[in-house]
Amino acid sequence: MKSRYKKKSSEQKKIAKERIEKLFRQAEEVFDEDKKLANRYVELARDIAKKYRVRIPSRLKRKFCKHCYSYLIPSVNVRVRTREGKVVYYCLECKKYMRFPYTKEQKEKRKK
Repeated sequence: MKSRYKKKSSEQKKIAKERIEKLFRQAEEVFDEDKKLANRYVELARDIAKKYRVRIPSRLKRKFCKHCYSYLIPSVNVRVRTREGKVVYYCLECKKYMRFPYTKEQKEKRKK
Protein backbone atom coordinates (compact mmCIF):
# COMPACT_ATOMS: atom_id res chain seq x y z
CA MET A 1 0.00 0.00 0.00
CA LYS A 2 1.37 3.39 -1.02
CA SER A 3 1.51 6.23 1.47
CA ARG A 4 -0.70 9.19 0.67
CA TYR A 5 1.86 11.87 1.39
CA LYS A 6 5.55 12.41 0.92
CA LYS A 7 7.60 12.26 4.08
CA LYS A 8 9.08 15.65 4.87
CA SER A 9 12.85 15.80 5.23
CA SER A 10 14.46 16.87 8.48
CA GLU A 11 15.77 19.99 6.71
CA GLN A 12 12.22 20.99 5.72
CA LYS A 13 11.02 20.43 9.29
CA LYS A 14 13.88 22.55 10.64
CA ILE A 15 12.98 25.40 8.27
CA ALA A 16 9.30 25.05 9.25
CA LYS A 17 10.20 25.41 12.96
CA GLU A 18 12.26 28.52 12.19
CA ARG A 19 9.35 30.03 10.26
CA ILE A 20 6.96 29.32 13.12
CA GLU A 21 9.34 31.05 15.57
CA LYS A 22 9.69 34.03 13.23
CA LEU A 23 5.92 34.37 12.74
CA PHE A 24 5.36 34.46 16.51
CA ARG A 25 8.08 37.11 16.88
CA GLN A 26 6.40 39.18 14.16
CA ALA A 27 3.00 38.73 15.81
CA GLU A 28 4.46 40.07 19.07
CA GLU A 29 6.00 43.08 17.31
CA VAL A 30 2.91 44.04 15.32
CA PHE A 31 0.28 43.33 18.01
CA ASP A 32 0.10 46.94 19.30
CA GLU A 33 -0.63 48.41 15.86
CA ASP A 34 -2.72 45.65 14.24
CA LYS A 35 -4.29 42.78 16.21
CA LYS A 36 -5.79 41.20 13.09
CA LEU A 37 -2.36 40.93 11.48
CA ALA A 38 -0.94 39.34 14.64
CA ASN A 39 -3.79 36.80 14.58
CA ARG A 40 -3.06 36.13 10.91
CA TYR A 41 0.58 35.38 11.76
CA VAL A 42 -0.58 32.83 14.34
CA GLU A 43 -2.88 31.27 11.74
CA LEU A 44 0.00 31.01 9.25
CA ALA A 45 2.26 29.45 11.90
CA ARG A 46 -0.41 26.85 12.66
CA ASP A 47 -0.82 26.08 8.94
CA ILE A 48 2.94 25.54 8.56
CA ALA A 49 2.97 23.27 11.64
CA LYS A 50 0.12 21.19 10.23
CA LYS A 51 1.56 20.97 6.72
CA TYR A 52 5.04 19.91 7.85
CA ARG A 53 3.76 17.91 10.83
CA VAL A 54 5.85 19.89 13.30
CA ARG A 55 4.83 20.64 16.87
CA ILE A 56 4.52 24.24 17.94
CA PRO A 57 6.78 24.62 21.01
CA SER A 58 4.87 24.64 24.31
CA ARG A 59 6.13 28.13 25.22
CA LEU A 60 4.51 29.41 22.00
CA LYS A 61 1.33 27.35 22.42
CA ARG A 62 0.46 29.49 25.43
CA LYS A 63 0.65 32.63 23.30
CA PHE A 64 -2.50 31.95 21.29
CA CYS A 65 -6.06 30.95 22.10
CA LYS A 66 -6.95 27.30 21.43
CA HIS A 67 -10.50 28.28 20.46
CA CYS A 68 -10.31 31.45 18.35
CA TYR A 69 -6.54 31.32 17.58
CA SER A 70 -5.98 34.96 18.48
CA TYR A 71 -2.56 36.08 19.69
CA LEU A 72 -2.61 36.63 23.45
CA ILE A 73 -0.93 39.29 25.57
CA PRO A 74 -1.60 39.04 29.35
CA SER A 75 -3.84 41.83 30.73
CA VAL A 76 -4.58 43.10 27.20
CA ASN A 77 -6.75 40.31 25.81
CA VAL A 78 -6.20 37.41 28.23
CA ARG A 79 -6.67 37.05 31.97
CA VAL A 80 -4.17 34.73 33.69
CA ARG A 81 -4.93 33.07 37.03
CA THR A 82 -3.54 30.15 39.02
CA ARG A 83 -5.96 27.65 40.47
CA GLU A 84 -5.60 24.13 41.88
CA GLY A 85 -2.28 23.31 40.27
CA LYS A 86 -3.22 24.86 36.92
CA VAL A 87 -2.64 28.13 35.13
CA VAL A 88 -6.00 29.28 33.77
CA TYR A 89 -6.09 31.55 30.72
CA TYR A 90 -9.38 33.34 30.01
CA CYS A 91 -9.47 34.72 26.46
CA LEU A 92 -11.25 38.07 26.41
CA GLU A 93 -11.81 37.77 22.63
CA CYS A 94 -13.92 34.59 22.60
CA LYS A 95 -14.69 34.29 26.36
CA LYS A 96 -13.31 30.74 26.68
CA TYR A 97 -10.93 29.15 29.18
CA MET A 98 -7.71 27.23 28.66
CA ARG A 99 -6.02 25.34 31.48
CA PHE A 100 -2.34 24.42 31.61
CA PRO A 101 -0.85 22.29 34.42
CA TYR A 102 2.16 23.63 36.29
CA THR A 103 3.28 20.47 38.04
CA LYS A 104 6.92 20.85 36.93
CA GLU A 105 7.19 24.16 38.74
CA GLN A 106 5.60 22.66 41.86
CA LYS A 107 8.00 19.69 41.85
CA GLU A 108 10.99 22.03 41.57
CA LYS A 109 9.65 24.10 44.46
CA ARG A 110 9.29 20.98 46.66
CA LYS A 111 12.91 19.97 45.97
CA LYS A 112 14.22 23.24 47.42
